[in-house]
Amino acid sequence: MTDGSIDERDAAMSELLGIRSSIDNIDAALIHLLAERFKFTQQVGRLKAEHGLPPSDPEREKRQIARLRALAVDAHLDPAFAEKWFNFVVAEVIQHHEELAGNGASGDGL
Repeated sequence: MTDGSIDERDAAMSELLGIRSSIDNIDAALIHLLAERFKFTQQVGRLKAEHGLPPSDPEREKRQIARLRALAVDAHLDPAFAEKWFNFVVAEVIQHHEELAGNGASGDGL
């Protein structure tokens, strides 16, 4: 005879594995989406470097933050988290823009 708590624990572990598998799939999709995003930001960075445009665009960044915060609210995601994520991505993008502007190598842009 098996202990009911062991069966419940096994069922919980099985459910946990299924949920984690879904999380792993979403993480993979996010990485692919970020890679695609950075392909486009590289094009922006090259254009900016070729035409002497500044690496950052503070007005666009403000509009994007407002837009993403609103999307986050609609999606029931903490808007502060969405803004932190965006600021992290933009910092990386601007760094690549600055590298492009300074040495003409390939890089990213917003």
